[in-house]
Amino acid sequence: MPIDFQLPPTAQVQTASPASFDEQYEKARSLANAGQPALALAAYNALLAQSPGNVDVLLGRGIVYTRMERWSEAQLDLEAAAKASPAYADVWLALANLHRGQGRPDAARLDLEKARALGANGAEIDAALAALEPRPAPQTRAGNPEAVLAAGYTWAASLSGSWTDVGSGPRWNDQTASVRHYMKGGSIGFETLRAQRFDQTGHAWALDAYADLWTGAYANIRYQRSPAARLFPANSGRVEVYQSLGQGWEASVADDVLGFDARVNIYGVGLGKYAGNWYVQLRHQNIVSQGSHSNGQRLLARYYYAGDADSYLEATANSGRSDDPLSLSGGRARSGGGSVTWVRYWSDNWGSKVGASFSRGANDARERGLSVGLYRRW
Repeated sequence: MPIDFQLPPTAQVQTASPASFDEQYEKARSLANAGQPALALAAYNALLAQSPGNVDVLLGRGIVYTRMERWSEAQLDLEAAAKASPAYADVWLALANLHRGQGRPDAARLDLEKARALGANGAEIDAALAALEPRPAPQTRAGNPEAVLAAGYTWAASLSGSWTDVGSGPRWNDQTASVRHYMKGGSIGFETLRAQRFDQTGHAWALDAYADLWTGAYANIRYQRSPAARLFPANSGRVEVYQSLGQGWEASVADDVLGFDARVNIYGVGLGKYAGNWYVQLRHQNIVSQGSHSNGQRLLARYYYAGDADSYLEATANSGRSDDPLSLSGGRARSGGGSVTWVRYWSDNWGSKVGASFSRGANDARERGLSVGLYRRW
């Protein structure tokens, strides 16, 4: 008897339909807002391949480039979007954010006013314009940029180094890495220090704190330890108290103790004046150790050229005299020098420092130095 054998019906394979353009666009936005810029860029690039010149996609990719501080690429996308759709308020808002990040507040203000005229949210525009207003340099603690931090940040870190040419001798160099936490009423920082001089290398660590005292007063307290005590003193410390005198004046008194084989005390008194975006300070020091006494003066002028408390130009000039009876120059060695420093915050989070110094000591010995630094805050 023949067997009626039938093959089973062919299985029907269901293939997923490709995501629509709108779904891909929403995915790209989600990636951008979730803090995944690389994936967001790839998604926006794929969308532009499908729809070259799409204004929404150019806007989205331009915003991602801005967040990544890839300014030139962000500008190309956002300007192309503005040219294609000049009545699109969101594009002008994005351009304002770009120009603010580039340090062009005047351009950002014009962008915001265009966005307002096109119907953007008035409260959002007002808040953005307020953020563009220059922040005044602090009228207290102006002599200590590390003592206070910009609003919205609680941590800061820095890495710095310097090189000194002493003429006929070997060059000196030193490096410092630090991290500082800011709290209500003060801050505390941890530092590691390294120095190489006279073919020796020394290391040290330090705790450095600022604390509010009574009204208008604060203190800087520091302890530094170097176990090997090669180039740094085995133990050293500082206590300095600052007092606001009103009308932009500030006074300070300090005692630094250096625990070398023979203890050294550095007594200091300073008087500073804040006026507009300027801070000027005159400081006198007496350096006392067993059988030795010297003193010196330093004049410091700092200009907060960006109108905030972050970026500034600084110049110092100093002079001193040593009354050391063991000095080879007969007990009265004179010295002097100066320095210039440029500190610039290139964005809200990143800053840098470049400085140069010159000094002249006994027997016309001359030194030249160069210093650099990198700052990060969050």
